[in-house]
Amino acid sequence: MEQELRLWPHNSLPPRGAMGIVLAVFLFGLIPLFAVLGSALLWGLLPFLLLTVLGLWLAFEMNYRARSVFEVLTLDKTQAHLVHHDPRRGDQEWSCNRYWARPEMHTHGGPVPHYVTLVGDGREVEIGAFLSEDERIALFDDLTRRLRRSA
Repeated sequence: MEQELRLWPHNSLPPRGAMGIVLAVFLFGLIPLFAVLGSALLWGLLPFLLLTVLGLWLAFEMNYRARSVFEVLTLDKTQAHLVHHDPRRGDQEWSCNRYWARPEMHTHGGPVPHYVTLVGDGREVEIGAFLSEDERIALFDDLTRRLRRSA
């Protein structure tokens, strides 16, 4: 029986909401410009508004690109196989005999609190580093249960 565990970061603001925020910033930024309509000051202030809107839009785009990371852990009777999909670095894969695979939690000293790794086949790989602290704790418990369950 094959099991599959998919992990991805939480996106609290959907792309449509992000575009709504960019539009709102642009529209609210136009309000003070109505006071200087027809003067040379308008052309001095307009580029700053446009740069602000462009910077906000680029920040949202970079955030969504960085949050498109996900991981897939596949457990079958004999193998544990982890694939880390990252659009910037490409796919990274790790495989190990399921019997030797074990999860470890590093409560301190990792890049994030309650850092979870999988150890096996002479390698240690991170899993779920993009999850929240509570989600990493639940992930560790779930991995421990799934890996120890007889296949």
